[in-house]
Amino acid sequence: MRKLLSISFILIALANISCNAQTNQKSATAIPNNGDVEVYYFHMTVRCATCKAVEAEARKNIEMLYADQVKTGKISFTALNLEEATGKSLGEKLGVNSQTLLIVKGDQKINITNEGFLYAVSQPQKFTEVMKSKIDPLIK
Repeated sequence: MRKLLSISFILIALANISCNAQTNQKSATAIPNNGDVEVYYFHMTVRCATCKAVEAEARKNIEMLYADQVKTGKISFTALNLEEATGKSLGEKLGVNSQTLLIVKGDQKINITNEGFLYAVSQPQKFTEVMKSKIDPLIK
C-alpha cells in the first residue's frame, strides 16, 4: 500500500511538472466582464493527456452544472492557447503564463489549476464538486 501511494504521488508530481501547471498566481487586474463568471483554461500548443482532460472535464462541468447560465451568457468557458495572440494577450492581462484553470468574476480570480490536475482524471466527481463550490458563491 505504501509503495502504491508513493508511486501515485510521484505520478501526480510528474504530471504537474511536465505540464508546467501554474501554482503561483500573480496579482493582475482582471478584464471587466459585466458581473458575469468566466472560466478560462489557458494551455500551450503541446499538451499531455492530463492537460486535455482538465479542459474537457472543466467544460463538461460548466455545461452540465450551469446550462441555463451558459445559455444566457452569465457563465462562459473559454480555452485559450498561450502561444497564440489572443491567449497570450489575455494571459498577460490576467497574470497567467502557463497551464491555468481560472475562474474570473470582475476583479475576483480563483485559480483551481492544482485541483484540476489532481482530480480531473482520477476523481472527476471531486473535480465537479470543487468547481461547484467555487462558482456557486459567485452567481448568487
